[in-house]
Amino acid sequence: MHPLLVQVPVGSWLSAAVLDLFPGQRRAARTLIATGLGAALPAALAGWVDWAELHREQMRVGLVHAAANVAGIGLYAGSLTARLRGREALGRTLGLAGLGAVGVGGALGGHLAYRQASGANHAEHVPHLVRPGWHPLAELDDLPLGRPVRRDIDDIAVVAVRAEDDTVWVLAERCSHMAGPLSEGTVEDGCLRCPWHGSLFRLSDGWNVEGPATAPQPAFETRVVDGRVEARLRLEPTDRA
Repeated sequence: MHPLLVQVPVGSWLSAAVLDLFPGQRRAARTLIATGLGAALPAALAGWVDWAELHREQMRVGLVHAAANVAGIGLYAGSLTARLRGREALGRTLGLAGLGAVGVGGALGGHLAYRQASGANHAEHVPHLVRPGWHPLAELDDLPLGRPVRRDIDDIAVVAVRAEDDTVWVLAERCSHMAGPLSEGTVEDGCLRCPWHGSLFRLSDGWNVEGPATAPQPAFETRVVDGRVEARLRLEPTDRA
């Protein structure tokens, strides 16, 4: 509900900023600002409910997102107070500052939703379900050259691609965009293309080279032990020991 509810305060405040550009629109601008302030509370409550269900990494961004929006609400409350007291210039200045703060909050909300997958990334759950450490994947000789095949790690579907030099790349099997089966995709110049909507992911690290996917694919490190391929979840550089 949060993405839907925020449209009212953001739309009201943006409209008020536009009306501030024209003479004779003071009352309408005040009404829109007041409407936005009234709609901000249910939007914030819905956001709080969503935030409580996020993972730790998402929660950190969510807190900054919330702080920016709280600052915006405070600035708009000050803007409305100044306008009601006849201090229009101060009210407009505070309104523009509030719009800037809300814009920063909106950008962080977009990052949270489309990059960190608060509802939009169908592969985001993988790093939270795969146990740390090395996992058996397959016999090296059982993996075909240059063709993606599906395997499982901790009951999580992954896609493996074996190169000519016996390097094995492993990514989460369900595309981050709309959960398309990457094991049915095609290998193109060191990348794997989703068969559903054409998103292209780099095999070496899962980076989304081409959209429509907005988030990278979880990637795994691999090694070969006695002819058997093992894989473990690739850690972010900041998480490496």
